[in-house]
Amino acid sequence: MLTRRLALSSSLYDPANPPRADLTSAAYKSSANSSSINHFHEKLLKLKDLMKTKAGRARALKRHQVMLDFLRTFEEECEGRA
Repeated sequence: MLTRRLALSSSLYDPANPPRADLTSAAYKSSANSSSINHFHEKLLKLKDLMKTKAGRARALKRHQVMLDFLRTFEEECEGRA
């Protein structure tokens, strides 16, 4: 999931373009300037709450933690704290 998103995006991160909140489906799909990092906040980090089965929730929680760890490390590196 991480590598697919990073490979498909035209932009990894743009601090001038923060993640958007409360997007409609149409607004989300029409975004031409969203970055990979924004995609984590706008969609991927919300997936764990949408799982319907116990197995799905367990797998989603693990992947959610991987994404949080990645984003924390990325933020540290961007801010020169790594």
